[in-house]
Amino acid sequence: MVGIDFGTLSGRAVVVQVSDGAELGTAEHAYRHGVITDRLPGRTVALEPDSALQDPDDYREVLRRAVPEALRKAGVTPDRVIGVGTDFTSCTVLPVTADGTPLCELTDLADRPHAWPKLWRHHAAQPEADEITALAAERGEAWLPRYGGRISSEWQFAKALQVLRDDPGVYERTERWIEGADWIVWELCGHETRNAACAGYKGLHQDGAWPSRDFLAALDPGFADFVGARLDHPLSQVGDRAGGLTARAAAWTGLPEGTPVAVGTIDAHVTAATAQTTGPGRMLAIMGTSTCHVMNSEVLAEVPGMCGMALGGITPGMWGYEAGQSGVGDVFGWFVDTHVPPAYHEEAASLGVSVHELLSDRAARAAVGEHGLVALDWHSGNRSVLVDHSLSGVLVGMTLATRPEDVYRALVEATAFGTRTIVEAFTGAGIPVLDLTVGGGMVRNPFVLQVYADVLNRPLRVVASEHSCAVGAAIHASVAAGAHPDVHTASAAMGRVRADTVDPDPERAAAYEPLFAIYTELHDHFGRGGSDSLRQLRALRRAAFTGASPGGAPGAADRPTDTTAPVKEER
Repeated sequence: MVGIDFGTLSGRAVVVQVSDGAELGTAEHAYRHGVITDRLPGRTVALEPDSALQDPDDYREVLRRAVPEALRKAGVTPDRVIGVGTDFTSCTVLPVTADGTPLCELTDLADRPHAWPKLWRHHAAQPEADEITALAAERGEAWLPRYGGRISSEWQFAKALQVLRDDPGVYERTERWIEGADWIVWELCGHETRNAACAGYKGLHQDGAWPSRDFLAALDPGFADFVGARLDHPLSQVGDRAGGLTARAAAWTGLPEGTPVAVGTIDAHVTAATAQTTGPGRMLAIMGTSTCHVMNSEVLAEVPGMCGMALGGITPGMWGYEAGQSGVGDVFGWFVDTHVPPAYHEEAASLGVSVHELLSDRAARAAVGEHGLVALDWHSGNRSVLVDHSLSGVLVGMTLATRPEDVYRALVEATAFGTRTIVEAFTGAGIPVLDLTVGGGMVRNPFVLQVYADVLNRPLRVVASEHSCAVGAAIHASVAAGAHPDVHTASAAMGRVRADTVDPDPERAAAYEPLFAIYTELHDHFGRGGSDSLRQLRALRRAAFTGASPGGAPGAADRPTDTTAPVKEER
């Protein structure tokens, strides 16, 4: 099987043995354009704050480069591959034509930012998310509690409404509004499919229905036909066969035309198969640039502040719950790249280690609380449990004696506190977390894992594969190709988890209790109404950029709306 994982900065392919999940060969391709945050490629016009766009051809390059390279490294001939599976970051969404062509690839729309794919961490649609939340609460929409009572700026409807408001011309040209997870399968198979996971978690699809036309019209008359004209399509279950490789896709990948392709799905959710956490109550935290927490349950409950639930979102027939943190590895990377003195970089180079390893080693030597710091992990907003991307990071307790390793440790602890807050929200709502498994890039850092075990005061199971998302996609492909009867069976055969757990230290776990209490106090003060200062700072930042009035939270009316120049010229 071949599994292909489309991440935030790169895509990777892995060749997996169908009998036992052994990884035979892997390859990674870094996106040429990465995350587009400042200006479109080759353009000088500045994008608005909180933009995060991507180039769809970077995704195709993963097919052209990573898949053939993984096959070469595996020493596997293409004819031995019996299926292909993919996963994607979410909600990463594209406006496309009826045949799937991204609007940014049309000559007359290439200069329009809203014609480009919006990455999951595009948070510029926060005003629209707040508007959707407020209207749904006012009308008592039954689907709102399924999303913890708040709609995220990362999701489909908020981003689409932003396009309508900011660039109606691009919105009118959008014939299909589609998740990257479904678009890449369209590229592989030549026809449109839609997966139940993205629809449920990111598209507000509950109990077999989307938000009503009446609700959409109340948001904006021009938005009334959004579902019917641009979104609606029969939904497929994860593990289903979407189709076979077209001749074009076969030429890109080097695989035979007609090779079965699995229905697309979300990166964290597909990883549950790798982690062998498809049973109820088994939480999986995929820790990378962000963290996504997913868990199956046989119980339907409303968990305040979680990202959503979807029937069949992880495996068919069970309620899949999702929560998350918008910044984890991104926060650590930001600090290393912007705030660590050159002397640390020089020392790390002389020792042959990364700056992250150097800081982790130094931080691990200190006792819990020795740095005197507590941070809030909101540098990219809060996905759970506050669902508010107008929030920002906080660090308290600094003195002239504070060192970089102290801040680094405080940031790691903050993300662990954020995960503990999520776990406690689930257990408090009657959805018990029986065990916790971690996967993703952070499993390479023993210090980070130990802090999490100590803060959560529970053992951590660890996914054995560094390519857990791609392996999960391959497991789904094995079901789509008929090699295994269902995802549970395929997971049991092909999943990979380390034999040993990361266990908490009782003394450190006890020492973290007062720090977590302070974190919770700050969390509620800045996030739940004790102070509106973080949101005001965000409004001032936007106002300084746009020249609009800073008298309140930023709104859609504060943005430029000239469809020929929807962002302000760089000064």
